[in-house]
Amino acid sequence: MSEAPSMQEPANVTWAGASALPDASADGQARAAAMRALQSGRTQPTAAVGYESAGSLLIIGPRARVTGVVELLKKALDCTLAITDAVDQAPLPPKAAALQGLPIVCAAPTRINGHLGRFEAFVGEANLSRLLGRKRLEFDLVLDLGVPALIQYEIPPPGYYAPGDDPRASVKALAELPGLVGEFEKPKYFDYNADICAHGRSGIQGCTRCLDACPTNAIGSLKELIRVDPYLCQGGGVCATACPTGAITYAYPHASDLLESIRQALKAYRAAGGHEASLLFHDCEQGRERVDRVGRRMPESVIPAHVEEVGAVGLDAWLASLAYGASQVLLLATRLTPPKVLHEMRQQLGVASALLQGMGYDGQRVRLVEPETDEALLVALGTLGGSTPKTPADFATHNEKRNTLRMALDHLHEQTLTPAASAALPAGAPFGDVVVDREACTLCMACTSVCPASALIAGGDAPTLSFIEWNCVQCGLCEIACPEDAITLVPRIVYDPEVRTKRRTLNEEQPFCCVECGKPFATRRMMETMTARLKNHWMFQDPQALRRLKMCEICRTRDMFSHDLTPEVYSKPGPP
Repeated sequence: MSEAPSMQEPANVTWAGASALPDASADGQARAAAMRALQSGRTQPTAAVGYESAGSLLIIGPRARVTGVVELLKKALDCTLAITDAVDQAPLPPKAAALQGLPIVCAAPTRINGHLGRFEAFVGEANLSRLLGRKRLEFDLVLDLGVPALIQYEIPPPGYYAPGDDPRASVKALAELPGLVGEFEKPKYFDYNADICAHGRSGIQGCTRCLDACPTNAIGSLKELIRVDPYLCQGGGVCATACPTGAITYAYPHASDLLESIRQALKAYRAAGGHEASLLFHDCEQGRERVDRVGRRMPESVIPAHVEEVGAVGLDAWLASLAYGASQVLLLATRLTPPKVLHEMRQQLGVASALLQGMGYDGQRVRLVEPETDEALLVALGTLGGSTPKTPADFATHNEKRNTLRMALDHLHEQTLTPAASAALPAGAPFGDVVVDREACTLCMACTSVCPASALIAGGDAPTLSFIEWNCVQCGLCEIACPEDAITLVPRIVYDPEVRTKRRTLNEEQPFCCVECGKPFATRRMMETMTARLKNHWMFQDPQALRRLKMCEICRTRDMFSHDLTPEVYSKPGPP
């Protein structure tokens, strides 16, 4: 936290060890030109998230472990101790003399919530600070020496240290904790557009991809929308990679800044005589260290691109980079890349591979590199392949994920010699068809009311259900909302832009008109289904009551009052 980057100049794509990379060949000289072009790129500033810490530290753990660390921390921090293997406040033995004078509770906390500057600890339902009689209910920092740790997130909150049995993690915690006193800032890594979020509609839950992928537990459900806690978010960016609509976008840097940097770098590479450049995206910590170590031995056509987090570079950036002229896009994982991030990246890579293969390209032109050693990395980089587009794309993007994907796919499809009309995609892909069982569908339009992307469209006064395939993100809301189980999702991509953006009819029927005024208000199938279901109900044994089902709302109400029936004594029927 104390080394957070400047908030005024968000991290751009930069190049690790640029001065250490050889430029003996034409490709090496072209790579140097690409790096110079990239260094001149500009990025939009992002907002900041602030933390304040006065140095109040809660140390949790067995008496022996707590005793071993408290002497090292109590001079710099205001320590409070929770001894988890004591059952009462018995006098402490001489070896624990360092604990004397510090607030102690002999109890095992059951949960901890919060982040740097705002941690709350609980024993059962009781706030631990209240048990100790503290005026402030929160702690600034937590050192959890228990096994297992109370917080099990793959990336724990800022200010929370749980080294477990790892000696290196313990040394790191003891070294960093004394420095976490004062005011700190980090970027607000994300932007959220609730208008296009596919998480839920009308009380129905649909897409949960960002929640499932987040390694910090920063994303939660608000039934129909999501919430992102900016204090827990630490910039993994995989939420933006997973989001099918672009409702969550990465803001450090914005996608448009990232892709403009890539476009200019590849353009400079070609202009300087380079051939078949491969982009190697890596993170700013372990990935950068590894690339720095092997830089002099890498192929000179490999351009190492340093980004904040490799998981934040998603399908739109991968395909756009290929369209801009990269022969391959490689994603360097490290031992610190969280399992949830790796899982989501592999899922997205499966989609990318299917998309590329359907257009006649090698599906491995975008791939994850997970080398255990530097030598393994060099072997992976030494097996590069793939050709660049005959005519590289030059389109600009505007932080609109679906639009970027559309332009990249269209360009790559135009450049291939063996294009297919369509290709099947893995389950969970953000593109696909909706198949409607016309025999089961009653055209109730429940599906259109929950569709977040305007892929399913009602016909207005006409009983018609239409569909625009490109708009569909396969969130599943329509499938869940359909009362007749008449909808099936089919993940696929249609490459012809005219076909996939054309509005087509999924189901239609002749309208059913009011038997009194002739106004169309339902479909014949809906009326037949409703009449069949209700004809034996006690409320509809009167022929006139059954006839009211076939009236529009106005005529039905008028008829009810003409027969001295009111809504209080007669449950008004009608189509849903």
